[in-house]
Amino acid sequence: MSRKQIAAANWKMNLTVQQGEELLDNIINKPHHLNDNQLVIFAIPAPYLTMAQHKIAEKKGVYVAAQNCFSKKSGAYTGEISVEMLTSLGIQFVVLGHSERREYFNESNAFLAEKINICLENNIQPIFCCGEPLSIREADTQNEYVAKQLKESLYHLSAEQLAKVIIAYEPIWAIGTGKTASSAQAQEMHAFIRKDIAHVYGTEVADSISILYGGSVKAANAVEIFSQPDVDGGLVGGASLIADEFVAIINALQ
Repeated sequence: MSRKQIAAANWKMNLTVQQGEELLDNIINKPHHLNDNQLVIFAIPAPYLTMAQHKIAEKKGVYVAAQNCFSKKSGAYTGEISVEMLTSLGIQFVVLGHSERREYFNESNAFLAEKINICLENNIQPIFCCGEPLSIREADTQNEYVAKQLKESLYHLSAEQLAKVIIAYEPIWAIGTGKTASSAQAQEMHAFIRKDIAHVYGTEVADSISILYGGSVKAANAVEIFSQPDVDGGLVGGASLIADEFVAIINALQ
């Protein structure tokens, strides 16, 4: 079956609002051709969500995502952002469990399961990040490590709910280090993730889920990485902050 092919930009904690506006203009006004099964998603800092929503309002297949949300509906959680706030802005996607959130803010698999639940209850599609650090990769236990992340954060969901989740595999050892997993390593892990999902939910559900690669994707390697049969696009960090780079990555979607 035809899965969504996605180029997702993760701006992380970068850019002023003026720089963000300029970058969005430079990307969305450049020629790129999106087929019906292709999406572009900009995961941007919370203060710029409204600005970005206005910018992309008329653009087919282009969406804005939040970089995080909280696990509770509302309440005395100063500084946090609720899914209700996001839906009131028309936001349809949120990135959850990015390796930086796990590492610097101690987000556990169980905590992420709560966030996944509240997003799905409010019709926000999670982009769920999973992936292993260098020590795990060197010990060759990455499959078990990622399977545990999936099991503890996602496998309580019904098949219908899981089908709404986008998965992003990020080899943490390849983020911002200049090291990139080879396209074969990316394909190997993506195939493993799909097989693990199939084992629990069946092949039809597993084959419907988009699995993005998130480890130093750039214009120079996007075509090769995206050509792998189980890689459905990328969650792009640094290269998404350069208009020409990200447009090339969009155009590398299969």
